Amino acid sequence: MADAAASAAASDDAAFGAAAFGDASVGDVPTGKVTFVGAGPGAADLLTFRAARAIADADVVIWAASLVQAEVLQHAREDAEILDSATMSLEDVVAVYERARAEGLRVARIHSGDPALWGGTQEQVDRCAAIGVEVEIVPGVSSFSAVAALAQRELTIPEVAQSVVLTRLGGGKTPMPPGEEVREFARHGTTMAIFLSAARSGQLVRELLEGGYPTSTPVVVAYQATWPEELVVRCTIETLEETVKEHKLWKHTLFLVGPALAAHGTRSHLYHPGHFHGFRKADPEARRALRERGAST
Repeated sequence: MADAAASAAASDDAAFGAAAFGDASVGDVPTGKVTFVGAGPGAADLLTFRAARAIADADVVIWAASLVQAEVLQHAREDAEILDSATMSLEDVVAVYERARAEGLRVARIHSGDPALWGGTQEQVDRCAAIGVEVEIVPGVSSFSAVAALAQRELTIPEVAQSVVLTRLGGGKTPMPPGEEVREFARHGTTMAIFLSAARSGQLVRELLEGGYPTSTPVVVAYQATWPEELVVRCTIETLEETVKEHKLWKHTLFLVGPALAAHGTRSHLYHPGHFHGFRKADPEARRALRERGAST
């Protein structure tokens, strides 16, 4: 009886899945494969080995020509079909995925940065599930980590900032959910990486200040990070708007904001001689000093 009930429940779950994603894959083995490839912030040599293999294996490569350097296509086969997503709607892209399923094709869908951030990835993954085509996602280097590397800064400094907020300014094409305004995140006073906001630098400054950052808070402004024409400049919140306008920046620009960008002199516990873990014993005197320091702070 229990087995019968479990079987019925499993059947109900399958029916629910079919209703949620369409019934194309029910009772049918998916053919074809779509691999979403994170191409990184620009430089073709920031592709992962896995990303390069996915492109090399693809029968069809869909890439964002305005956001990804053409050198990534060097990994594609000579006989691969190359499509520029800048000229395509979501429906156009999904039609390629449907063809991949019908013909057993492998598709590499190349996105800039990491597919998990502002890539329009989820809506495509959902449609792949609906038509019953296999999906793989290959992570990529995000532009915020690339900019931190160019600036030679760690974004999480002990006793200064231990969190990083990734966000964008409200008021653009995509509405922000309630409570996700820059001013609200700024109240934490930690490191922020702010995307897609250069065209409204005045509003950005106002919200950062309303959130509580001092005008002297350091900022790294990066345009086209890792591209040949990259520009990375340092300023403060006070001079942020002036800096953006001086360099005529309005797209492909990212801001890193927060006290960690200028912090020095702090030390992590990880490599302190008084810290122990599974591979290293603590020095007893250093351990005592570390405990005393912790008790006094």
